[in-house]
Parts: sequence; C-alpha cells; structure tokens
Amino acid sequence: MLSGHNVIREVANAGRHAGARRFPGFLSREAVREYSLHPRMAQKLSLSRDDLIRIDTTVHDAAIALLLFSQTGHRLEDEYGFSPLSPLRTELFESAALTGWIEAQGGGGDAHLNAHICQKMNEPLIFKAAQTCTLWICHLVQADELIGGQTDGAVQIQHHSGHGPHRLADPIGRIKDEFTISRGSARAYSLSPGDYVQIVDIEGQQCSDFQAFDTRGLDKGAEHFIDSTATRSMVRSAYPAPGLFDKFYDQHMNPLLRVVQDTCGRHDTFGLACTARSYEERGFPGHLNCSDNISNALSPYGVEARRAWPAINFFWNTWLDEHHQILTEEAFSRAGDYVLMQALEEMVCVSTACPDDIDPINGWNPTDIHIRIYHPEPRIQTAIAYRPKEDAQMHISQKSAFHDRLEPLTNHFAPARDIWSAVSFPASGVLGEYWACRNAATLQDMSGLRKFDIIGPDAGRLLQLAMTRDIEKLAVWRGSYSLLCDESGEVIDDGTLFRLADHLFRWCCGTEESGRWLDSLAEKHQLQVRINDLGSALPNLALQGPKSRDILNKFLFTQPHLPSLSHLKWFGATVGRVGDRNGAPFLLTRTGYTGELGYELFCAPADALEIWDAIMDAGADEGVIPMGSDALEILRIEAGLASRAEFASGCDAYEAGLGFAVDTGKSDFIGRDALLRNQASPRKVLRGLTCKSGDIPRHGAPVFKGERQVGVVTSATRSPFLECSLAMARLTIESAEPGQKLEIGQLDGRMKRLEAEVITLPCYDPKRERARA
Repeated sequence: MLSGHNVIREVANAGRHAGARRFPGFLSREAVREYSLHPRMAQKLSLSRDDLIRIDTTVHDAAIALLLFSQTGHRLEDEYGFSPLSPLRTELFESAALTGWIEAQGGGGDAHLNAHICQKMNEPLIFKAAQTCTLWICHLVQADELIGGQTDGAVQIQHHSGHGPHRLADPIGRIKDEFTISRGSARAYSLSPGDYVQIVDIEGQQCSDFQAFDTRGLDKGAEHFIDSTATRSMVRSAYPAPGLFDKFYDQHMNPLLRVVQDTCGRHDTFGLACTARSYEERGFPGHLNCSDNISNALSPYGVEARRAWPAINFFWNTWLDEHHQILTEEAFSRAGDYVLMQALEEMVCVSTACPDDIDPINGWNPTDIHIRIYHPEPRIQTAIAYRPKEDAQMHISQKSAFHDRLEPLTNHFAPARDIWSAVSFPASGVLGEYWACRNAATLQDMSGLRKFDIIGPDAGRLLQLAMTRDIEKLAVWRGSYSLLCDESGEVIDDGTLFRLADHLFRWCCGTEESGRWLDSLAEKHQLQVRINDLGSALPNLALQGPKSRDILNKFLFTQPHLPSLSHLKWFGATVGRVGDRNGAPFLLTRTGYTGELGYELFCAPADALEIWDAIMDAGADEGVIPMGSDALEILRIEAGLASRAEFASGCDAYEAGLGFAVDTGKSDFIGRDALLRNQASPRKVLRGLTCKSGDIPRHGAPVFKGERQVGVVTSATRSPFLECSLAMARLTIESAEPGQKLEIGQLDGRMKRLEAEVITLPCYDPKRERARA
C-alpha cells in the first residue's frame, strides 16, 4: 500500500469461486447469519432497523415462543402483529439465559414472561425490524419428550442485516471505549488492570500487529513490553506455533495480558511487524509499514522509535515446516473474528491494520481493524471458536450444563468441541481417578458427544445402508457400537446406535460429520426420514466402575413398561427418573468407554445438576469421585478402544482395530465391498506395544524393525495396570505377531529408540467380562 496510490480493482476472497480457487470457509459478503435452534434452547438476536428475520418451523412443526423488546425494555409484539401474548412456561425450555437477561435489563415479574406462541405454521415467519430491538426465540419441548426422542428438529433462523455485510457483532461486555483503525494505520491506547481489549477483524483475512507496555515502566523511562523469549520460556513452548499462548510476559517475566477468547486460532506470535526495509528490498520504497506506524502512534508516550518492532501478529497465518522454516499463506480469520485479552497491569497498547498488499496474508486486500475496550465487570468467560465445518456458523465454547458442579473442583479444563471439559481433578489426581474407576466408581461429563435422532418410515433403511452393523437385529431399547464408513471403507465416525422405537433411533457419536453424511445418503436415495441434530440439548454423564450399578439402584425409578436396571444387559437402554415417577427424567444406557461396568445418562440441561447431585449423594458411601479426560485416556488405551487417532485418514476399519464392528454378512452397506477386499488381503493391523523403559512414546512416532519403518504409534500412555508404558500402533501384518521385538523412534525418529514388544489388544479384560458383569 503505497501512500497516495490509486486502487483500480481490489481482490476479495470471501465468497469467491473463480478459476481453480475456492474459499468455502469464507462466506460471501452478502451472506446471512444462520442459526439452528435446537429443542429447548433459546436464541437472542440483536436487530437493527431494516434487518430481516426468517424463522422456519414448517419442516418439523415445532412450537416456538417470540419475545420482542425495545432498547428501553418495552414490549413490541403488538407493533409487529405478534398477538395475543400467553404465559411462557419456563419448564418447556432452558430459560436461565432469557430470565437473566430480563433481570439485567431491570425487568422481572410475570408480565415479562409472556410471549407470542407460534405452532403448526404452514409457512416460514418473516418480518422486518422497524427499529433497534432485541428478539428472543424459544424452542418449546417437554423434557421427557426430548429424552424419548419425540421432539421436533432444529428451528432454522436466518438474519439478514439491513446495514451492510460487515456489521459488527454484539458487544460481549460493558463497553468502555471503541474505535476503528483504518487500513494501513496504527493507534495507541491505554488499558487499566482488569480491562478487556477485543481486536476485531472486520472483513476477514486482515493482520493486526499488537504490542503493550507497562505504564509504570514508561513513567520511569523504561520500556517494559511483551518479550518473545520471556513469553516462550514462561509458557514452555520452544517455538512459536499457530494459535496463541494463554499469557504474554515482559522482559522481567511479569505477565502483562492473558488471552480470554480467540475465534481464529491461527496467529504469528513472535514475528516482526512489517518494516520499511522489507518493502524497500522488494522494490517498494515508501510503502506504508506497521513498524513506522507503531513508532508514530507511540511517540506521544515517550517510546523511542524503532525501525523494526517485535509484535504479536494477530491473524497472520504462519507455521513451521519439517525443517523449522516459517511459511505463510492467506489468513484463516473470517469476517468478525477476534482476539480478546485482559490487562493484568496498567499499560499502553498499540494496534495496527497491516498495509501489506503484495503478499497473500491480508487476502491481497488490506482492510480495517476495530478495537473494543470493556470494563472489568461483568467478567467475560474464557472461550475459543468451534466450527463443525469450515463454512458453518461459529460457536463460542460454552460451559456444560454440569459446569457449576465441576468448576469448584478443578481449574483444569480443555475444549471438547463446543464445550469446556474437565481434564483432571487435583483432589484425586489422574491416577486417583483411574483407580477409582477400576475399583469403585467415577462420574464424568461427556456432553461433548454429538447426538442425532433419526426418525421416520425409512429410518431403519437409511441406517442399514450407512452402518457397518446389522440394524435389523437391533431390538427396541437395545444399542450397538457401530461405524459409518465411506466407499473405501475408511471410518467417518464411530458411536453407539440405540433403538428407542420401531422407527426411532438415537446415534451418539463423535462429530457433526455423521449428520451431514446421513443427510447426504437420505437425499441420494430419496428416503423418507427426519434427522434431528440435538446439539447441546442433551448433555450426558458417564457413571463407570464396578460400583456404578449399586449407586443407580439407590435412586433410579423406571416405569413398569420400560426395562428396569436389573434388565439392562450390555448396550441396553431405558428411561429413568430420579427418585420417583415425577423426578427428573433421563435416558439410561449400559455403555461406556472404560472397559468397566458402566452406564451413561442423557438429560435435559435444566435437570443436569439435580441428576449430578443424585449420583454423587448415592455414591458417597461407594467411593464415587469425578473423573476427567486424562484418566479416561489411560482407561480406553488399556481397554483397546479406538479414538479418532486410530481411524486416521488413509486406514480402513480393520486397520483401525474396529473389524469387530463390521458385519460383512449383512446386506449391502456403504464401504462393504472395499472392506471385504481389504479383509481378504490385509496390509496393516492395530496392535499394542509395551515399553519397559518408562518413556511414553509420542503420537505419530515411527515403529521400526531394524532400519525399516513398519508402523506408527496412534496413542500411548503409562499403564498402571501393566506397570509400564503402553502404546496402540498400526503395524504391518508381517510385524504384528505378539511377542515380536520392535523399536519406537523418538527425537528425530531414529536417534533414540524405545524397545517394545507386540501384544494383543485389549490388555485389560480382553473378554470384556467386567463390562458385561
């Protein structure tokens, strides 16, 4: 971007499909915001004048409630013809967000919980906002209908902005200040301790360099700013990597800022801001550059100018190749992506809107950056973005329905798709949790699982075509572990399928790709079936361990026409309640991922805490404790249970160690021919490797027989059961005989070797007798 130059034509990657270049992850600038409102959920939409809203319930005949508020909190339904108003039954949806918002606006009482109820609409509801207002949409479903699968699918909502394609998203806190940094410029600003700063990429694919100084240092004539070496050392990362660290430190190892939210996930943390010299040496003298812009913006604060400024390069997409060379390409950031940080000291910050228009990083088209500064209160939750697909609506990670019980017990959480999942609990530690599951019982939040209801006259036909198991053998209130495979026999997803009625199935699985795959098959074969994505509407717990049945017996109630706890065999299912016929309902299945006797409970979010408390109270004398994902990883590897690491791209179900879930004798299913061919001439197989050295192999480590690589480690842990390191590895058939001696490569894969012995999987309870107990 040369100063004073004229642009005749600009590049725009968003929505483009020109020649051989596609950008499916970057929606057209005219694209609308789309939302899927799952059963019992509520959605808040902030509307501006001339915004257009389309709500479609016609496919699933859902019941919804509409509440419309002006900026001053007055009700507006009559002005839009949404009448009459009826009392809104909060037991029909997760109402905490709505009631909390109403109270925050100074409202309350029954009048504010009246709503316009829409049911059995023959066509979509479409209306245009005549003023700035807030719309709440609630999807109304009884909790027991959700548990039993008698629910509507998601309500589809479209929000067309009447004020251009790049209207900024709603504030996420109480705004203290905000401003826009024009492309090719920079601006300095101050933050007080506790302030939040949100750096927003307005149009997408726009880099923004950032630096921060401790104000106390500047007052003394010392420039204490974010230091790459100190930060790298404090967070124990030897190299910069895609994404961000959780804190940034100055030269004296004092933390200056913490990262609170990041919706992009790809940044260059320690590169230089672009410099005049970098452009001059490429033939662009006089090109605007971020280093000079930073120096100019900071000059009023007495900061000495530099020809090159180290900076955090937000939205700058870099990575390291196998030789540790830095590579770069177009940015990952979409329109509206942002990074949110919180100041830990009084500081002066500077942000830029990078002027680079000769490299791909800004999408060849520099644009503006927006800054919002928020007050310390209310506290903003930690979150990252989750997108089930590159062109899907962004979700900010949320607390699960059980979080209020987990948070007092641990600070160690990690993202599990779109929720925060507990990793471990310090009161017991990972090994304490492991042994509790082996000897007593553990309770784990597994709400990150995806759940789909498949309903209709062709539901069984669709699943028979898609699943590797014979669905015709699946009775009502029974489940089966199964796979979805593509035409080459590679695993798309795994999970457990339950039959809740003759034409009603629930698929509990790992990814949203399951729903897309089933939908594409139904469309291709013209099947009459409805697929309901339950989203976050059905959180679930795993109660595992030899005492799990005893705990359930203390509070479980089942209706006489449903299977009782004593009737539940391995992979059985029923609907239970807490205490009696009026207690909180939940779907109870005899399943788990630990190799132990265990159960899973699926419930409505509003009942989650009651069910957690019932289990913990009943299990107090049985030794039940909460368990996190680290202990589960040990348990599942010992039990020989595959995860996403085992069915990586390029290997089929047999190579992933999942041949037991393939019924090749059933009628045709997707991938059957390929699996039959591969079964007759297998090349690789999943086996276990034990290492007496005590070193835990890394994921992806090569496995050698002499000088030849014969396999790769897919998962590894320290096994308390075997008292040595244990790995799952994909090996060539010729090297997979139990008892063979192999070596696992470490360091560069060859300079360090771990002696290993091949064993069969699972190493723990190979006949699954404990799970069937």
